[in-house]
Amino acid sequence: MTVRATDGGRSSVGVPLWICVPALVGALVIVAPLAAMFTRIDWSNFVGLITSESAVAALILSLKTATASTAVCLLLGVPMAVILSRSNIRGLSILRTLVVLPLVLPPVVGGIALLYTFGRQGLLGEHLDAFGIRIAFTTSAVVLAQVFVSLPFLVVSVEGALRTAGDRFDVVAATLGATPTTVLRRVTVPLILPGLMSGTVLAFARALGEFGATLTFAGSLEGVTRTLPLEIYLQREADPDAAVALSLVLILVAALVVVTAHRHRSAGPS
Repeated sequence: MTVRATDGGRSSVGVPLWICVPALVGALVIVAPLAAMFTRIDWSNFVGLITSESAVAALILSLKTATASTAVCLLLGVPMAVILSRSNIRGLSILRTLVVLPLVLPPVVGGIALLYTFGRQGLLGEHLDAFGIRIAFTTSAVVLAQVFVSLPFLVVSVEGALRTAGDRFDVVAATLGATPTTVLRRVTVPLILPGLMSGTVLAFARALGEFGATLTFAGSLEGVTRTLPLEIYLQREADPDAAVALSLVLILVAALVVVTAHRHRSAGPS
């Protein structure tokens, strides 16, 4: 027996009925913990829990740093994805491996790597410190930690979109006399806009929820490096009700970002 899937009113290949069982279990693995958290929220004090001075400061800092790190990811990640998908230079497989490595590294390992690179005694940090530039345990360290863990999401998404789009339109534009920069700006980027939007959202969401690398490399200074995930961690022992309430806020913000991006993607070019 099969389940018939449809797409915009058009029939498509059926799916085996048995596949619904593991799919349902997978959905429960995600939904059940979220539902359980809703049952533990102290709704009578919810507003007070999420509007405390430390909670508001952590949320504002998280939104600011996640926005900044996403902008950096766009600035660096799109060129990297273009190189990986369009270039034939040697060593691309090694570069691709290094780019996606933060996806599988424990975040705390990334934080240690950043600390030994940009810390006061780090590979680059000691030279920067000579000029009075300090990165570790500052807000800049939060942004850098978020970039480290979220950049691969943007690169992988954009590279996949570039490979799916192909280069036939780019070739046509180049044949008509367009410069490489014009081709990238007027042809390539509009074609991959949905994938670019998806990658941007993934990068922002990952930056918003970053914890391990931030704690290791930036510490937890209120108003300076204590983002919302760190505030939740600290409140987990001191005030569990506040931790649950702030967790809900983080979930709602992330969900809002994903839904907004999905609407933009659905309205984009097909």
